[in-house]
Amino acid sequence: MELKATSMGKRLAQHPYNRVRLLPAGVDVSGDKHEYLIPFNQLLNITCKRGLVWGELEFLLADDKVVRLHGTEWQETQRFHHYLMQSWQRWSLEMSDVCHEVLHALRLDIEGFSEQDRWLKRSESGDLKEKILKQFDALPLPLSRLNEFENLREDAAFCQHWLEQGEAALAQRNRDWTAKIRDRYHDFFSTVETSPLNPAQCEAVVNGEDALLVLAGAGSGKTSVLVARTGWLLQRKLATPDQILLLAFGRQAAEEMNERIQSRLDVSDIQSRTFHALALHIIREGSNKQPIVSKLESDVDARQKLLLTHWRQQCDEKKAHANGWRQWLRDELEWEVPEGAFWQDDRLAKRLASRLDRWLGLMRMHGGAQAAMIADVPEAARDLFSKRVKLMAPLLKAWKSALKEEGAVDFSGLIHQAIAILEKGRFISPWKHILVDEFQDISPQRAALLTALRQQNKRTTLFAVGDDWQAIYRFSGAEMSLTTAFHHYFGEGDRCFLDTTYRFNERIGDIANRFVQQNPHQLRKPLNSLSKGNKKSIALLPEDQLEPLLNKLSGYAKPDERVLLLARYHHLRPDITEKAKTKWPKLKLDFMTIHASKGQQADYVILLGLQQGKEGFPAEARESIMEQGLLPQPEAFPDAEERRLAYVALTRARQQVFLIYDKMQPSVFVDHFRELGVPVLRKA
Repeated sequence: MELKATSMGKRLAQHPYNRVRLLPAGVDVSGDKHEYLIPFNQLLNITCKRGLVWGELEFLLADDKVVRLHGTEWQETQRFHHYLMQSWQRWSLEMSDVCHEVLHALRLDIEGFSEQDRWLKRSESGDLKEKILKQFDALPLPLSRLNEFENLREDAAFCQHWLEQGEAALAQRNRDWTAKIRDRYHDFFSTVETSPLNPAQCEAVVNGEDALLVLAGAGSGKTSVLVARTGWLLQRKLATPDQILLLAFGRQAAEEMNERIQSRLDVSDIQSRTFHALALHIIREGSNKQPIVSKLESDVDARQKLLLTHWRQQCDEKKAHANGWRQWLRDELEWEVPEGAFWQDDRLAKRLASRLDRWLGLMRMHGGAQAAMIADVPEAARDLFSKRVKLMAPLLKAWKSALKEEGAVDFSGLIHQAIAILEKGRFISPWKHILVDEFQDISPQRAALLTALRQQNKRTTLFAVGDDWQAIYRFSGAEMSLTTAFHHYFGEGDRCFLDTTYRFNERIGDIANRFVQQNPHQLRKPLNSLSKGNKKSIALLPEDQLEPLLNKLSGYAKPDERVLLLARYHHLRPDITEKAKTKWPKLKLDFMTIHASKGQQADYVILLGLQQGKEGFPAEARESIMEQGLLPQPEAFPDAEERRLAYVALTRARQQVFLIYDKMQPSVFVDHFRELGVPVLRKA
């Protein structure tokens, strides 16, 4: 069947199309020079209009595209439109049956996916979204027409909702599922640790994403969550003990985790390991070698003696090296360097020993050749860094010779070897679940080991527990961005917050949280306390009030309540502690550096040394070009890591924090605390 424009209509309309032909499943609109084939599956609507003289047909396509035919005789136009609509609607009804089958099956798939008794992952939701899009693309009817058909309306709306609201719908579904699971496994969550888990802890434990970052504020029960997560994997038979890998950063932390798992879960065949112990295991299994860790790694004195011996020899034998070292120490570090054979000066050598040790450690951690180290440094610093690396090169060579002579490897070498074995496929990871404690302390080297493990077993989940607010080990190679940009490095997943602290009161928490979050690079997160505290729960006090304060505490602190003195450096331990045992024999008083206090808690915390200057807090930057070149780049915010260090100090306290400051040269932090509403007391 065909409709043509009249001769007059064709001449006057001056339109590219002047005839239309009905096809079995479409229309062919054409003119003398143009033709447009419109299949019914691309057609959204057909409109018949009457002009002043002639008729007009309008075909609406996707993206609001319109194809028009003008200049046709009106009655013929009406008749053609009637038959065309009958044909199009008949075809549409037939196709709606096909669509119904597809959409109903798709809805059943979505419902089946949603109704599974497990956590649904974002990656799976993405796969489902792809499937919906693929099925929609294969439908014979345009999506915008599905709502016209009663047999399609409900299924189409359901599928469309999952397509448009997929992430939100998935999150809501997982929240609903988690609530049901908490009720069903109430006994487990109530007894797996000494205290019942709170809702946020439960949500972290059952979250089944492939890469999950659990941000655990100070005192929020991160160890409880790690233990409960392990128990949950076993309880739900998501893993056998040999498929679970727990990682800690120190031997003591690993041992404490093992004891906790043994006592709470009654499981002895899951062992928490350090990264170095893990690397040893991989090397043994993947190479049939039994590497020995060098004794130098655990003997600081022997290590520094080795480095100083070779440093002195280097300066003795090569004048250029001696001149290079003189320039480095004098110009960059601003040290007073004696004339003549300065390398024989014991005082200077003793001062330098720890620096040599640190620089060599950073070079070993990098693991690359000199050229690679130099290439990784920003161009502006490359020339100076290159000179320093060349001065350090003989010490690195001496270190490697000492290891070879001992037949041993160092810690950095262990991890590099383990990564190489994994990348060559000589060890296939048996672990389905990797759980990492104190994740904020992770270095790029350790992160590379985790990545290599997960590449060996693509189904391996990473459950990382940490707190970027407590990232205080950049000096040893830790990179905070591995936590703050977790999913960039470790893939798609989720982030949970442990939002309740069981340690400090609301007043301490409010000041500490606002203080650390003044740095915009820190992740924003809630951290609520169970007790209120009062305005004096945290207070500033002049340094001459330290002894009166301890006198006062000795009067009202209970025998089992701990008082913790904290300072930036160990050598800042106040003399008053020497007489504490006799002057206040019943006062449970301890002193330690803030770094050493990580993981500790006390009823009363006294933070010392809030002053400006060389021994002040925040500490002045003391990095040489070696640290700048080999350590992760710090965030562009003044005293960022020192601020986190102060946060760690504040959050050791259960009841009260006293900030001891120098009235003559107060630290910049003193003003920051005052602005946050911390009261300044004249007397203890």
